[in-house]
Amino acid sequence: MSKLESAKVLVVGGSSGIGLATAKAFAEQGAHVVIASRSAAKLETAVAQIAGKVTHVVLDTTDEAAVEAFFATSGQFDHVVISAAQTPGGPARKLPLQDAYTAMNSKFWGAYRVARLVDIAPGGSLTFVSGFLSVRPSGGSVLQGAINAALEALARGLALELAPVRVNTVSPGLIATPLWDKLDAQARQTMYDGAAARLPARRVGQAEDVANAVVYLATTPFATGSTVLVDGGGAIA
Repeated sequence: MSKLESAKVLVVGGSSGIGLATAKAFAEQGAHVVIASRSAAKLETAVAQIAGKVTHVVLDTTDEAAVEAFFATSGQFDHVVISAAQTPGGPARKLPLQDAYTAMNSKFWGAYRVARLVDIAPGGSLTFVSGFLSVRPSGGSVLQGAINAALEALARGLALELAPVRVNTVSPGLIATPLWDKLDAQARQTMYDGAAARLPARRVGQAEDVANAVVYLATTPFATGSTVLVDGGGAIA
């Protein structure tokens, strides 16, 4: 029997990309998965793609009142994953301050709001999704690196505060997700090919690669306060 059989799992940001792949991975192992995101339409589409026990809820983690209302009635979860975020980026001197505030509010404060209110079973887990820019900064994405580093530090502190709940972070590199659909197909493939050539893994990541790491952390009782890089070697290349 799977360690996740009948576990109750919440995936915030579970309607697309890494979050959707993570929800699928948990459901495949017998968990009852609740996926949350801002878009009802995306949630309905995602539910149709997940084989297993799944329900969905519209939740905007930037809305403090909505987060409080949801967790007041949601009950206890065994595992919680937070991968939802909107992070407009660019060089610090060109990125409008309002966009910077929006990015921090979405990815860091959104995760913080969930972490401080969610009820997780003792021995269960909370997993954040950050990004390898926390250890391999980019001059064009300074804020993203700072937010990711802040998330990882938050996880380490919460691993102490919330024990015996385990708190970890998965830090992806370049992952082929709908995030890049704003590029035309040829430009997107050129970017992927160039990245793959530079990476020691010689490939671009897939959402399922990150989902595997999330499930590993959830099902490994000795893992807490950890940051797991899933970046094809991007941090060392």
